[in-house]
Parts: sequence; C-alpha cells; structure tokens
Amino acid sequence: MVRCSNNLVGVLNFIVFLLSIPILAGGIWLSQKGSTECERFLDKPVIALGVFLMVVAIVGLIGSCCRVTWLLWTYLLVMFLLILLVFCFTIFAFVVTNKGAGEKVSERGYKEYRLGDYSNWLQKRVNSDKNWRKIRSCLVESKVCSKLEAKLIDEPVNKFYQEHLTALQSGCCKPAEKCQFTYVSATNWTKTAGTHPDPDCQTWDNAPNKLCFDCQSCKAGLLDNIKSAWKKVAVVNIIFLVFLIIVYSVGCCALRNNKRDDSYGRTYGYKP
Repeated sequence: MVRCSNNLVGVLNFIVFLLSIPILAGGIWLSQKGSTECERFLDKPVIALGVFLMVVAIVGLIGSCCRVTWLLWTYLLVMFLLILLVFCFTIFAFVVTNKGAGEKVSERGYKEYRLGDYSNWLQKRVNSDKNWRKIRSCLVESKVCSKLEAKLIDEPVNKFYQEHLTALQSGCCKPAEKCQFTYVSATNWTKTAGTHPDPDCQTWDNAPNKLCFDCQSCKAGLLDNIKSAWKKVAVVNIIFLVFLIIVYSVGCCALRNNKRDDSYGRTYGYKP
C-alpha cells in the first residue's frame, strides 16, 4: 500500500543524508588539516552535526520506507525536540542581540564600540578570562590587524580616518579617539603624555600581538560581529524551523499510515 507521505519523508531524509556527508567530511578534514587552534576548535561540533544528521536521516528513511513504526516514533520524537530547540535558540538569539550598536565618530569613516552597550549575557561571555584568552588567540592568529596594516601601509592619517573599518579592526587594531594618540601607521600610535581616563588608552601597546586585543573596545567589536552573525543565523533558523515543521507534519501522516497498515495486517494477515 503505497503512501505519498511515506515516500515524501523518505525522499526528504535521503536528501538530508546526502547533505550530512560533506558536513561530516568537512569536520574530519578540519581535525586533520586545521592549521590553527581556532580552526580545529570547530572540528568536533561539525563532526557531531554531521553524525547527528546522518543518523536521524537513516532512522527517518528506514522508518518511513520500510514501515518500521517504532523507528518512525523515534524519528518524530527527535524532530519534535529539534523543533523546540531551534525555536528556543531563535528567540534567545533575537533577545540577546537586541542591544548594542556602534557609535558614529565625527569626520571618521568608522564607528567605535562600547562593551556596556551590549547584553549582559554576551558581556559575561567575553569578560571571562578563560574565554577571552582563547578568543584573543584566535583574533591574533586571524591577522585581522596585520591585514589592515598591510592595506594602509605608508598611507597618511587622513586616509586612515576615512577608512571603513570593521568592528574588529576599529575595536582591536587602533586606540579609541578619546585617547588622542598621534598617528604613525594603522597599528602604530604614539602615546601622549598625561593620564587618560579610559583604561583602554593605558592598555594600548604597539606590539603586533598586543595592540588593543585586551581592550574593552575589542571585546565590544567582537560582540558587534557576533550580534550581526546571530541575527543572520536567526533569520535562517526561521526558514529551517518552517522546513522542520513541514517534515514533522508529513512524518506524522506517515506514522498514521504505518499504524493503518499494521492494523490492516493484523486483521487480514497482510504484511505491508
């Protein structure tokens, strides 16, 4: 007894199975070929995601196409939990990223960022010394400031002031405007005499592996990047959530078909 919903669930899960293969391969490649700690940090989550998608797809495929009711029950339970998880994360992402934005600087092409403008939850994550040591290491390895220095080498200060810096470049690669330091190059500034009210001014160091990587402005720049990325992820999650609900609904129809087939088989001795 061929059921359209069972076949549709089978097709959708076969597609998910195919998608899980490059994800799993990418995670394995990162674990073997990742050149930095930051790249290798992603390998375990990517491998876990690939394995999860592959297992769920296989369970859904067998449960729907082979009419294995208990596997389809398991598949729908996992799908239901996944829908709840994606829904909660999407709401959380919108709430957490609701606060914070760069502050436009007069006659400058870039913005500056203050840590206190962002949500308390995000601030706690970057204010943790353990977390920040890892993040800082990744920022240095990414050469975000070295690239800026190479781009603006031998350029005058006016050119630098008109540059549209990213949040990370503005927060981590230069001192704050209020420090009133003298420009030498994009990542080299001469400190002025006297006491500076902003602790970031004292933290600044011209050494390439120091600069303002320990400044509050650098943490704020990172949070602005995270805010932008999470908002994009949240939008994608909404689309993904609609897809999951559709698949779950079709899966429920397939389960109902399995039950009918099982009941028919027990009554008339028919095996689907």
